[in-house]
Amino acid sequence: MGLVSGLLGLPLLPVRGTVWVVGQVVAEAEREMYDPAPVREQLAALERELLDGRIDEAEFDRREDELLDRLEWLESRSQQGG
Repeated sequence: MGLVSGLLGLPLLPVRGTVWVVGQVVAEAEREMYDPAPVREQLAALERELLDGRIDEAEFDRREDELLDRLEWLESRSQQGG
């Protein structure tokens, strides 16, 4: 990069920095969204709620089905490579 183009590009540095930060936030959000570990933790917590008597069988079955569907989707997505 030449001196003139470097000087002319200085006003764009805050924009480039902001774009980089937004890209990092989006990448981290995607990693978290597609991570199956939190779904497994929710399944374990759901089972504890059932065993503690805080929810009934019908509520457990409904929520378990939702979580298992989500987990199945995440695992099929990871097997497809993206």
